Parts: sequence; structure tokens; C-alpha cells
Amino acid sequence: MCGRFVQASSPELLVARFGVDELAAAGHEPSYNVAPRATVYAVRDRADDQGRRRYLSDLRWGLIPSWAKDPKVGDRMINARADSLADKPAYERAFRRHRCLVPAEGFYEWQRRGSRKQPMFIHRRDGEPMAFAGLWAAWRDRGDNQKRVDPDDEWLRSCAIVTTNANDALAPLHDRMPVVLEERDWDRWLDPDSGDVDALSHLLQPASDDLLVAYPVGTAVNSADNDGPELVERVELEPSLGL
Repeated sequence: MCGRFVQASSPELLVARFGVDELAAAGHEPSYNVAPRATVYAVRDRADDQGRRRYLSDLRWGLIPSWAKDPKVGDRMINARADSLADKPAYERAFRRHRCLVPAEGFYEWQRRGSRKQPMFIHRRDGEPMAFAGLWAAWRDRGDNQKRVDPDDEWLRSCAIVTTNANDALAPLHDRMPVVLEERDWDRWLDPDSGDVDALSHLLQPASDDLLVAYPVGTAVNSADNDGPELVERVELEPSLGL
């Protein structure tokens, strides 16, 4: 799964890296400990009168389906399993129509070692930002009358990160991992006119074993209140824990 990740690149860097046509996100500080409910950058494609255009926008992490009565439901939907996207009502529409990329410098996983859990930072071997496969949705409060929507109410746009089985390299840490899409697959995943779920499902595979590397970091990352580049600094494990 993915419960914390790093999103530290500037919007200008992401615009260049992902071929974005329009920057529609408000700038925010780099985060080395992104937690659920945080506002994150996401890359989305839209079709309009000018054709297909790519946007960098802000989404809240934790997908809130349009039919949800309370946005708190998003707290349970930070991840979406690749093998059930087409079957679960919470994800089915987003899988067909509302897909995105969530840029990240890396993510954390906790490996159990005896009675302790050791946080590990996982990133691309080449140092490039990775692109998580994501889904997004738009929600707004219908109040007590669920059939009426105030047209002046603002939409709350949110996202979930798609996960799949861990590859052999990460399996010792956890049995799940985020889907990391390679650049060759970005256009297919983001295409708003593509609703072929069978073809899209083929993209949701574990990353190759040589793409990502992991190393131990300090336990400060355990608290979502902590943030800063020091969280991704490598630490030496006690001899009894080893690697």
C-alpha cells in the first residue's frame, strides 16, 4: 500500500517533466511526509474546444465519490486496488473517465523487524520523479436533501493512488506497492476518451525489479506532524536489525 509519500518538486519542474499545458495548481510547500487529506499535485488531461490539454492541478488525497454523504469517506480511500477498480462502485466511474498521475519523489513503507517497524524510503534508482497511477473524483455537499445541489457550492476534487502486488524487490517490505507508470504509458492512462478498462488494466503492473531502490530512514516519519528533507536521510540500522 502507500500511506505516506514525498512530493517535493516545484510545480514548474512538474510542468516541464510531464508536458503540462496549463498550471492550474496553487503553489504549496514541498512535503517529505504527505499524509491522507493533504493537498497534492496531480496531472490530468481534459478534452475541450482546443483539443486535449494537460493540467497540473490540486487534489485532496483520499478519494471522495460524487455520491458520498460525507467527505470523511475519503480517509478510507487513499489507495485503490488495481484488481478491483472495474468492480467497486467507489472506483468504477473514475477508472473509466477520471484518471490522473500523482507525481512523487518516493514513498515510505514500514518493514517489521522483530517487535519494531523500520521505516524505509523507496525511490527511483535514476532519481527522477515517479508517476503513480491515480483516480480522481469531484464532490460537493448536497446537505440534508441529497437530491439538491447548490450551484454556487465549490467542488472538492480528490484522488486515490492505485496499488498492485509488490515486485520481488519490494516484497520483503510489503505485499503491495503503488503502480508506477513509465512515461510511455502516461498518454494512454490520462486519455479522457479511453474507457477500455481491459486495456487500461494491463498498465497496472508491478514496477520492474531494477526500477526502485529502498533504504532505511529515521522514525521521525512515523508522525505526520513531522516534515522536512531530513526525513529521507539514510540511517544506519542497529546490527541486530541488519538489512
